[in-house]
Amino acid sequence: METQTEMQIEIGTIEQEKTSLKPAKLKIINATIEDVPKAKSKKAVFEVKHPDKEETIKISSAAYLSGREIITSGTWFNLDKEGKIQKGSALAILLNKLQAKTISETIGKEIESELDGKYLCFKAY
Repeated sequence: METQTEMQIEIGTIEQEKTSLKPAKLKIINATIEDVPKAKSKKAVFEVKHPDKEETIKISSAAYLSGREIITSGTWFNLDKEGKIQKGSALAILLNKLQAKTISETIGKEIESELDGKYLCFKAY
C-alpha cells in the first residue's frame, strides 16, 4: 500500500540516459534451460559477454533464414520423438551455426548478434 508521501512525488527533471547495445560479436559464457510458465515450455537461455558492457547479458532468440526470409524466434527447447532437439527449430539452427551438437558445447564460442526491433538476438545465418 502506498503512503501519502509517495502519492505526492513529482515527475523528475533529469533525463535518464538509455544505453542500448549495438550488434557485435558475443562470447557465450554460460547456457541454461529455463521454464517459461506463461508459454508452458522451456527455453535455452545464453549468458553472453558483449564488448560494450561490463556485465553479462542474456539472449534467448535467434535470427535465421527460412527460404528467402529472415525469421526471429525464441530458442525454445522442443524435443522430437527421439528426445533430441527438434530439427529445424531456432535452437537447432543456432547450434548448427555454432558447430555444436549440444547446448553445453556452445559455451566459449563466439557469434555475431543483430537487432530484432530493440533487442539483441543471435545472427544464425
